Amino acid sequence: MTAALLDGSAEAIAEAVRTGAASARQITQQALDRVKAHNAALGAFTDVTAERALAKADAIDALRARGRSLGPLAGAPFAVKNLFDIEGLPTRAGSKINRDRPRATADATLITRLEAAGGVLVGALNMGEYAYDFTGENAHDGPSRNPHDLERMTGGSSGGSAAAVAGGLIPIALGSDTNGSIRVPSSLCGVFGLKPTYGRLSRAGAFPFVASLDHVGPLTRSVVDLTLAYDAMLGRDEADPAQAGMPAAPALPTLGEGARGLRIARLGGYFAQLADPGAVAAVDRVARALKSERVVELAGAEAARSAAYLVTMTEGAALHLERLRTRARDFDPDVRDRLIAGAMLPGAWIVQAQKYRRRFRAEALRLFRDVDILLAPATPCRAPRLGQKTFVLGRREMLVRPNLGLFTQPISFVGLPVVAAPVWAKGDELPIGVQIIAAPWREDLALRVAAALERDGVVRAPAAKLA
Repeated sequence: MTAALLDGSAEAIAEAVRTGAASARQITQQALDRVKAHNAALGAFTDVTAERALAKADAIDALRARGRSLGPLAGAPFAVKNLFDIEGLPTRAGSKINRDRPRATADATLITRLEAAGGVLVGALNMGEYAYDFTGENAHDGPSRNPHDLERMTGGSSGGSAAAVAGGLIPIALGSDTNGSIRVPSSLCGVFGLKPTYGRLSRAGAFPFVASLDHVGPLTRSVVDLTLAYDAMLGRDEADPAQAGMPAAPALPTLGEGARGLRIARLGGYFAQLADPGAVAAVDRVARALKSERVVELAGAEAARSAAYLVTMTEGAALHLERLRTRARDFDPDVRDRLIAGAMLPGAWIVQAQKYRRRFRAEALRLFRDVDILLAPATPCRAPRLGQKTFVLGRREMLVRPNLGLFTQPISFVGLPVVAAPVWAKGDELPIGVQIIAAPWREDLALRVAAALERDGVVRAPAAKLA
């Protein structure tokens, strides 16, 4: 029974633990056994916290035995991208250099909050070095592999997070998203991912990449689980000075309202021109299901992506200057070279990029005056093969590594909340994701639409069948 529960949702696990149909220890041990059996093939976990996980599970079971109430994620295993602090482990951030850091003395805020809701932390997950990656290929820990085809990319930089969830090892993972690092792997691996509004969730205890663009959020196989995890992590945290002062607004109470009454449109122009037929078809399918025929353009999206690159390169370089000076050979060469290039960009370019950011945000907010939800591809194509360097889009040969984020970068550049929802067309062996984009602070609307699509079978996130 525990195996069937682990194939399903965190919601079902918590219900089984609360009613005594299964124990938290049984569920946790099953998850640990799956990690042991399948991680060598998937490359999802870099650290397993087995002793801690079993102790937490036993504590949950003891609470139930005493008749105490349990949280909404009671007994549900989860894991986090290895840029989140885990007490007792060095915070790797996907790098070789960070392994020499002192061990973390406390957990990241979001780990604490998920555990307070009853979640059971089982480990840390593989990622692209310093989160500067869209492929999921780590030069130090090896690539994370797509559970639906082990010869294909997970996407990155939260590749281990998507692999662990899509592979059925855990129902919930945490990732980070600077330019698309939750949404790209969610699309390629066929899971749900939420990038909240910039400043919504605490980043305290998460190793930074680009402070003005970094977001954190969950990946799951169901919209209810996505919402449960999101709600559990809400709340002001004085340890994160960049977090917005918005009041917590749980999304679960309105999840069942679906798309009723919402004004929905597809993004055309830039968001359609470079997408392959499969990506276009996925957006069309979602739009038809939502009875939306409207198409709008987000003017300046291509320039916004260019500006996002400039900001990413310069802020990333500034963060790593000392490491570049003293340990350049210990970087992944692809990451190192882009950071060095960022350090040499003229300051005037960055000033212009930030000015353009304000203009582009105003353009995006203008669209939301008469639209509630925007739809766009999450990636321009399905998962490329591991090691693949280029792909062809619209008769143009393009580099894989930077261009998997074609459609995610303009959206995160202005901090909009997005749910990435996986679409499987009939006969498809691989999924592709659609971005469900809402106005700032309206994660609830994006989640409502995703839940309606999941209920109607338009989007889904089945666990891969692993040998």
